[in-house]
Amino acid sequence: MKHVSRILSTYSADTFGVCSALYELGGMIVIHDPSGCNSTYTTHDEPRWFAEPSQIFVSALTEQDAILGNDSKLIADITAAAKELRPRFICLIPSQIAHMIATDCRAICRILEKKTGIPAFTLPTNSMHYYERGIFFALQKLAELACQALPEAAAPRHLPEAKWLSEEELHKLRQKKGKALRVNVLGATPLDFSLNGSILSLRRWLEARGCHVASCWAMGSALDAILASHEADLDLVLSYGGLGAARVLRERAGIPYRIGIPFPHCASSRGDAACPPEGPAYIIGETVFAESLSRALEEATGQPFTAIVPMGTDDELLLPGTLRLTDEDELSPVLREAALIIADPLYQPICPAGAAFLSLPHIAFSGRLYEEHIPNLIEADCFADFTKKILGKLQQNRV
Repeated sequence: MKHVSRILSTYSADTFGVCSALYELGGMIVIHDPSGCNSTYTTHDEPRWFAEPSQIFVSALTEQDAILGNDSKLIADITAAAKELRPRFICLIPSQIAHMIATDCRAICRILEKKTGIPAFTLPTNSMHYYERGIFFALQKLAELACQALPEAAAPRHLPEAKWLSEEELHKLRQKKGKALRVNVLGATPLDFSLNGSILSLRRWLEARGCHVASCWAMGSALDAILASHEADLDLVLSYGGLGAARVLRERAGIPYRIGIPFPHCASSRGDAACPPEGPAYIIGETVFAESLSRALEEATGQPFTAIVPMGTDDELLLPGTLRLTDEDELSPVLREAALIIADPLYQPICPAGAAFLSLPHIAFSGRLYEEHIPNLIEADCFADFTKKILGKLQQNRV
């Protein structure tokens, strides 16, 4: 896994994933890094920045601080800000420099807790991994906090296996329960889902099937709702970022989880695709999103689609046939044979001229450049329009 990029951009860093996951929860997030790194996140990768208040700071680590050390200044600055702002928690996340000089962030957090009386914790970031790793650690930590009051004896001995989301199985679980299922939605951030209404559409989809969204991690739910999530009946994992939290809630609270995004079931376009494409059709993106969309488009078009995951993930999420290609030199040869590529617009420079290309912007990759063009594919009309575009691209490619 070289993560080499000569032409392509890179995905958001793990520190930005933490910030995105914790943004709405009333905590104080401090990136321990030289000044300027926080502005990359806030102005490029965070669509909520100009509309919703938050408490994201950078420590403004100087060259002298990096060489000689200055933990006392960091502690004093965070303490002063925390006493003024009174956040629900303090999260200190190191970047490359703090990681290289071996800053003891856990010890600093213990000191901060004593000085402020506010819970403080750190996460193992270093800005050298992609965003989904930061989301994973942040939501996993929230799950640990949600379950910390549960007695160890309450942990179930026989844990159900995780499965991919099925509307039929959801109906059976609802009937077995005899009332509305309380569902935690895990792994929702604007880095993967933007602010195009897709999370609201997901809530409506669940409610229409007899479910009650107990909490959404972490868009649209308060910290108290998340901390009470151990009382839910089911967890729905929308991305790799939510998988760690799902595992903690399953192991500590006995909550089963399902994986997947409920894109519409639409088979009306099959007749328009009589001839198969002259090559593979690829979808490049986050694991659960790309795989869920591949399955939905296969049903809608009758054509095979292959998901390509260019970032960190887990074997549990990888469906048969999914390709994990985290390096530009691995990705380029695979794309040469493609008939259709669905990906963020910034992938187009490495796509072959003979392949049809359909833009599907991803904030974690291209930031807010194409934010206004991100479709809400959970809505049936939008999904149908997207499917028509695919069929049109394939038809043009055959001519």
